[in-house]
Amino acid sequence: MSPFEASTRQLTVILTLVALFFVPAASQTTTTLNPHRISLANGKSFNLNLPEGFDIAVAAQGLKRVRFMSKSPDNRIFVTDMFNLTDNKRGVVYVLDEFDPTAKRFKKVTQFMSGLHNPNSVAFYTDKDGTDWFYLPLTDRLVRYRYEKESTKPTGQSQVLATFPDYGLGYKYGGWHLTRTIAIGPNDKVYVSVGSSCNGCQEKEEVRATVVEMDPDGKNQRYYSRGLRNAVGLKFVEGQLYATNMGSDHLGLDKPADTLVKILEDANYGWPYCYQFGKKVFADPKFNAGEKKLACDKVTPAIVSFDAHSSPLGLEFFDSSSGPELRDSFLVALHGSTRKSLGRGYRVSRVRKGSSRAEDFITGFINRGIINGRPADIFKFGEDSFLLTDDNAGVIYYVYKR
Repeated sequence: MSPFEASTRQLTVILTLVALFFVPAASQTTTTLNPHRISLANGKSFNLNLPEGFDIAVAAQGLKRVRFMSKSPDNRIFVTDMFNLTDNKRGVVYVLDEFDPTAKRFKKVTQFMSGLHNPNSVAFYTDKDGTDWFYLPLTDRLVRYRYEKESTKPTGQSQVLATFPDYGLGYKYGGWHLTRTIAIGPNDKVYVSVGSSCNGCQEKEEVRATVVEMDPDGKNQRYYSRGLRNAVGLKFVEGQLYATNMGSDHLGLDKPADTLVKILEDANYGWPYCYQFGKKVFADPKFNAGEKKLACDKVTPAIVSFDAHSSPLGLEFFDSSSGPELRDSFLVALHGSTRKSLGRGYRVSRVRKGSSRAEDFITGFINRGIINGRPADIFKFGEDSFLLTDDNAGVIYYVYKR
């Protein structure tokens, strides 16, 4: 072997090792996906790509910025609609009724509330006295109403349980995190995520970038976890609280990672002082040079990292009773980067339980720079099937196993 050939072989080995050990933040694996034609009432037509054996149908359309879903005590599907991207008070809550399994759509979409300040999610809770409650977090407050089965509007006057900073687009830090997301745990506690006021800053309001815990009546409020820049997705899975979280935008196109995290009591997830890239946590050079503000080895790492600027929102978990394609897996709606030229996100990803790698489950929401939709939330709806909201097209899809 000549010296040149030996050097070439050594270089090949080195490059192979680099490829093995230095993986991108998300390392999203792929499976074979098949195209399914989508035709909307507005005349738009495109393909969405799903795994073999799955199909997709338009269950409701003609909505606006349709977001997160929840099931009421009488098994009705409630969904929020934030109207558009501005800081507005034109939001709506709808009830989806009379699902037709043959046509695979809801026959009835009823407006339950309107004139709301950026409604992102709703939740239901039945107290020890058997009273059903409807919870609605808005940008500036958390309210609840008594809920009556089969009702078409809230019952009685609202109870204000908590208030939050009400700074939208005009806030001096450039805040854009207007959503509040709620989850109610098996421990009879209410959890609300409150995003940061900025891309990166030292907050003036302690409630920013936290998950707040409280009793069902709003008492005994405390900060359950901190350092979550924008934890929009929030859900209990097998008794454990999980959240999706978006990283800062000032560190470039490829970091930090957006993440799926397990929310632990009194944990700190780093923002704005530390960030995750791949499986490791690093100090933010702008806000934590020399780790003088926070030791990053004290930060709770995420369980899964997605590509930077993927913008993960809603999540759902399919347990061991599901079929092999979904069994013991999370599905995560990756809303997509605001800079569409990056092409990050704009898909539904599957994460197997115990894995740190994401796989494509639905793609096609962006194609050659054309945005066909932006996934927002996923909600299990029957065996091996789920509803998927698209807050760009104003559509709710029904995805099911054939």
